Amino acid sequence: MSARYDRIALGLSGGFAVLMPLLLLTGGIGPSPSPKTLQPTIPMVENSIPPLAAAFERPLFGAPAQAEDAALPGDAPALVGIVGRLGADAVALVRTTDGTTRALQVGESVDGWQLASLAIDAAFFTRGAQRVRVPLPAG
Repeated sequence: MSARYDRIALGLSGGFAVLMPLLLLTGGIGPSPSPKTLQPTIPMVENSIPPLAAAFERPLFGAPAQAEDAALPGDAPALVGIVGRLGADAVALVRTTDGTTRALQVGESVDGWQLASLAIDAAFFTRGAQRVRVPLPAG
């Protein structure tokens, strides 16, 4: 008895496997839409791709930071170096206006600028509403 059901199931699945692709290729069972109801297709516009020459001409690292660095206020502290582990015990070595060098932890101030945070290549200082990114000197 179960062999008969197996044959019936096998025959139905085989018929389904043959007929379903034919139905999908012919457009299905329902009526095809009339040309009046079809919406006109809008051609896709190719977006202009920027030339690769611009990507090859810019520096590999730190390109966005150069625009920010040019806008440093004249009285912003000069960063000499960063010592220690970021997030743990790092301090910024800063040259003051009188020429001496001080070590600042996050939250300390020099010449009216408070050290807000440290990154691997820069220090962020705040004074009032101003926020300045002071990069490490190159070289």
